[in-house]
Amino acid sequence: MQPAETSTGVASQRSRLVEVVAVFGKLGLIGFGGPAAHIALMDDEVVRKRGWLSRDYFLDMLAATNLVPGPNSTEMAIHVGYLRAGLPGLIAGGVAFILPAMLIVLALAWAYTQYGALPQVDALLYGLKPAIIAIIAQATYRLGRSALTDWKLMALGVAAFIAAAVGVDTVLVMLAAGVIGVLLYAPPTWVRPAMSALGIWGLLLGPATPASDNRLVGLALFFLKVGAVLFGSGYVLIAFIEKEIVGQLGWLTRQQLVDAIAVGQMTPGPVLTTATFIGYLIAGVPGAVISTVAIFLPSFLIVLALSRWMPRLRASRTVAAFLRGVNAAVVAVMLLALVSLAQAALVDTWTWLIAVAGLALLLRTHLDSTWLLGGAAILGLLIRLVTAG
Repeated sequence: MQPAETSTGVASQRSRLVEVVAVFGKLGLIGFGGPAAHIALMDDEVVRKRGWLSRDYFLDMLAATNLVPGPNSTEMAIHVGYLRAGLPGLIAGGVAFILPAMLIVLALAWAYTQYGALPQVDALLYGLKPAIIAIIAQATYRLGRSALTDWKLMALGVAAFIAAAVGVDTVLVMLAAGVIGVLLYAPPTWVRPAMSALGIWGLLLGPATPASDNRLVGLALFFLKVGAVLFGSGYVLIAFIEKEIVGQLGWLTRQQLVDAIAVGQMTPGPVLTTATFIGYLIAGVPGAVISTVAIFLPSFLIVLALSRWMPRLRASRTVAAFLRGVNAAVVAVMLLALVSLAQAALVDTWTWLIAVAGLALLLRTHLDSTWLLGGAAILGLLIRLVTAG
């Protein structure tokens, strides 16, 4: 290759990298509404407007990301970045999508620690917390409808709920459910490499519950584990945190967890930047950075490892059966977390009414959760003003 051609190739690569950063940085700033909204925005930007890939390939990629651990919309950003600009694009796409939300959440975490105890802030949170319960209940209900499709999966879900309730490690519950799913729905091929790789990945990180007094190490191990085995929904993160960080270690109160979820819902970008908020509450800025890197790092590694054969994953009966079992357990652990969090958020008649009305609106309309949270915050403020007077 001649020097001029080399220079042209480098310029083209740099131009593509800048495009990836611009697109996913923009989506990270305006991406309110959760993973479904993020996917719709990506489809508009990279398929319809720019034609970086066909819609068929986009859908194949989306189906494949549903079959591996990690946040779907973030993994889509990482994968599209890789297709557009190679390994630098893989890193740039993910970082550009995550970073705006992380910085916003970090600023809110600082403000929360400085002003969270003020009466005005407490009044806003009074209405927000039951709305968060409604959002989690909606997610649990809808996931349950799609995951518990026959009596065997319902029984598996009940068994997973009981196991998690008596203290069995959440990761082990989900992995065991996945193996049972394979035995029930694809028994001849349950040791195929795809399922084995997923199982080994989770088992290696499963015992890494943060037992150390070093909170930075504990946060890194915990969020690495969660990022590596997070199937089904970003809301599953809540179940892990409630059980281990709140219940076992006591590093966070249930009230703080509900507040952290509210911040994650109100900000753009990935829902998992809730980890940034929690890391800051537990260990300041270093905790926020470590928690964010740890929860998203497995997604980068998974997309890099599977980038060439992700579309084939959807055709595997073994992987599909494994995920049927895992999703049944996901519903169970989310329901358990919902019950626990509701005890902290629903403290009187008003909060119960807000939660029930919010759930009804979410199930019967296409109301965006951001609008629900805003309305609930204002309503909570008004209730506090009226009852205080």
